[in-house]
Amino acid sequence: MSSERLIYLALGGAGEIGMNTYVYGWGAPGKERLILADVGVTFPDMDSSPGVDIIFADIEWLAERADRIEGIFITHAHEDHVGAVGHLWDRLKAPVYARAFTGHHARRKIEEYGHDPETVNIVAPWPEQIEVGPFKVGFAPISHSIPESSALIIDTPGGRIVHTGDFKLDATPIVGEPFDEAFWADIGKGGVHALVCDSTNVFSPKPGRSEATVGPEIVKLVENAPGMVVATTFASNVARVKTLAEAGEAAGRSICLLGRAMRRMIEASVLTGVVTDFPKTISPEEAEDIPRQNLMLLVTGSQGERRAASAALSRGKYLGLELAEGDTFLFSSKTIPGNEKGVIRVMNALSEKGVDVVDDGTDIYHVSGHANRPDLDRMHKLIDPKMVVPMHGEHRHLREHAKLAETNGAASVVAVNGSMVDLTGDAPKIVEYIEAGRTYLDGSVQIGALDGIVRNRLRMAMNGHVIVSVIMEDDELVGEPWVDLMGLPETGSSNAPLQDVLEEDLSQLIGRASRTTRADDDDLEDDIRKAVRKSADDEIGKKPEVTVVISRLA
Repeated sequence: MSSERLIYLALGGAGEIGMNTYVYGWGAPGKERLILADVGVTFPDMDSSPGVDIIFADIEWLAERADRIEGIFITHAHEDHVGAVGHLWDRLKAPVYARAFTGHHARRKIEEYGHDPETVNIVAPWPEQIEVGPFKVGFAPISHSIPESSALIIDTPGGRIVHTGDFKLDATPIVGEPFDEAFWADIGKGGVHALVCDSTNVFSPKPGRSEATVGPEIVKLVENAPGMVVATTFASNVARVKTLAEAGEAAGRSICLLGRAMRRMIEASVLTGVVTDFPKTISPEEAEDIPRQNLMLLVTGSQGERRAASAALSRGKYLGLELAEGDTFLFSSKTIPGNEKGVIRVMNALSEKGVDVVDDGTDIYHVSGHANRPDLDRMHKLIDPKMVVPMHGEHRHLREHAKLAETNGAASVVAVNGSMVDLTGDAPKIVEYIEAGRTYLDGSVQIGALDGIVRNRLRMAMNGHVIVSVIMEDDELVGEPWVDLMGLPETGSSNAPLQDVLEEDLSQLIGRASRTTRADDDDLEDDIRKAVRKSADDEIGKKPEVTVVISRLA
């Protein structure tokens, strides 16, 4: 019996949608050579992570084993798969491999953080394989909602792994490679030990629709719209952006791209040869001189992002352009769970301007980039793996996908972030649990999710903040305490200014305190904090965060 093992470990992306970061290893336990599949981010929200810019996996476990990492392989250019490569590369320092379009974005991110962009190696698709340590890895083209998405075919001494990345079964994707059933059946012919598979749409009961079905409906909408047409979708969905632009062109409209991400994605697509025939576009300055009925804007902000072009247009002008009554605004996208409030806010602001808002409640103007349940079932049967490990999904998605795998005769396991899975035998087994937390990018600084910084920020947001300043000479108070309030009402239940109430209560507290307490900063600070919280609770029903500054005269 071999003393070596094949392992899988999700540090992000399993038990959640986003932040995809997966580790594979082969070797003796504790000495495995490792590769990393994707280094993605997820995004904050004001309820749980106010002020945070982006969130990525805590890679401490991986960084401690950086000398054993053979390579980093990026499946595609969505932020939840490539977004953290620049932030984390200096702790991993392993060569990065990607196809041309994805590599273009990875190189830009690496360079933004002062690293050599040539550390990103551009590779050709399957059948080319990259040999790193005990692994041979190839990029197998697969359809998704961004160009050049690839599954990873990972050949190891313990058998072949197919890591799907994000995928759908689309024979006519408009941009990018179509799904090739014969190709995937051939991948499975030699025997697939483990299929590690996207679970996002496992609860969607109908087979997924092709991107090609969206175009004719969008053409009808744009042709019949009386005023200016504005459409938003994910900037990375180059096929959809192209479809929208072509619909506008067919209706005799000039096309203008608004939003840095939108322009950047199209430029990258043209530069890398993914798109060769994108309709001609005009600048925002040129668009100002075009009659409304002859203009179509393609804009960022399909998820209600406050700083994106959609939100800016809903509030007023953006780069000199403005929506008016009778214009049409199309959301050619699905709202990601958690973003509903932002999207509805933009929709209502547009409606108040008299703009006709068209969303995708009827599934006419958008198709998903992920495989639905019948498509997952088809993929299982095409590849016929010995085992299936569900990934890229919340816990309920992973669990349902595992059930589907088992009905198809494959062993399976529900392995959330931090669950190390031994894939060596006939069935996957969780053999160890790793601390798999989150790292916040807060401004320009990386902080741990458990460091207390964001927790304190939440407390201040919910309860307000009081700063107390006192001056002591030996053990006697000099003058009176003074209080600064932030985020609190000016008056409370006594109808007196809250500041005055707190300052009076503190004067009495310090006057009554023992000489020992007044001489000890820690004891005095503790008593002051408790007194402020109690007095504030009595006055306004809130226990604020309290900062105490004690100054002592020499």
